Amino acid sequence: MPTVSSGAPRGVKRRTIIVAALAFDALLVVGLLAWRPEWALQGWFAMQRLQAGAEVRRVEVDGQGIVQLEAGPADAPLVVLLHGFTGAKENWLPLMAELSATHRVIAPDLPGWGESEREPGADYGVVAQSERIAAWLEALPRTPDLVAGHSMGGHITGLVAARHPERAPRIALLSSAGVAFAPNEFGRAVLAGGHPFAVEDRATLDRYLDLVFTDPPVVPWPADRALIARRIADREFEVAVLDRLRGDEAFAVQPLLGDIRAPALLLWCDDDRVIDPSAAALFAAGLRDSRTVMLPGCGHMPMMAAVPAVADALRHHAALPLPMGR
Repeated sequence: MPTVSSGAPRGVKRRTIIVAALAFDALLVVGLLAWRPEWALQGWFAMQRLQAGAEVRRVEVDGQGIVQLEAGPADAPLVVLLHGFTGAKENWLPLMAELSATHRVIAPDLPGWGESEREPGADYGVVAQSERIAAWLEALPRTPDLVAGHSMGGHITGLVAARHPERAPRIALLSSAGVAFAPNEFGRAVLAGGHPFAVEDRATLDRYLDLVFTDPPVVPWPADRALIARRIADREFEVAVLDRLRGDEAFAVQPLLGDIRAPALLLWCDDDRVIDPSAAALFAAGLRDSRTVMLPGCGHMPMMAAVPAVADALRHHAALPLPMGR
């Protein structure tokens, strides 16, 4: 006599068990990421490194550890990328993905920032940093074809080019600090003692992103929690550096522009609300050899917001012939 099953078919039960197990695993992962949001941020960076073909490397220069990203063929033209205030080497990953097919690209965490070593009580103003970066550049396997710096990193790049011209035969200044640009809300806040980049919660993170981007990227949960935690931990250091930047080093490179022999690319976005685009004209007026590229519709982070255009400009500039005698 045939039997009659009152339950679900065996295959349905098996699928139900599998779905339940996957759901449990997903909940476990979410729980772990909520407990350790830094893992989510590191995973996000790891995915970007994979897309860029970038590897993390630690080097030591004059006793200080510097952590850097490296991508591209070892024998290709070498481009160095220096991040800005509150930035990190990971800011360059979208651009590294674009450049690494044709260039060797190295982007460090500046000394004291990110994963690079920070010496308590040391001076991390732009003048001291330019000397550290000059030593780091000398330690590279060969002289870069191009040194590019963003914002504070551009200020450092200019100082290196003025004081150590052999280390930077061509330079690119992206939304660069270092000259007395037309007053704007950001500049007035900094000179008045404020910290417009400060991040202490999701609201101030969104405010920061709105300031530096015309179209801010989405920072997913829980990576946002890790970014906020990093910025809170760095708050005292950020203020100490900012105090140097608004003091006697605010425009340290401006009187030295005539000493820079390197061909300079000046690259800005026309909606930069941090370093006003008027800075580009001030740099051009003081430099011996420069060309300006003004990109439409982006803010203070052109290397993230206008990747193809920035990559094209850097490729072109890195290939320019050097003046006689260089």
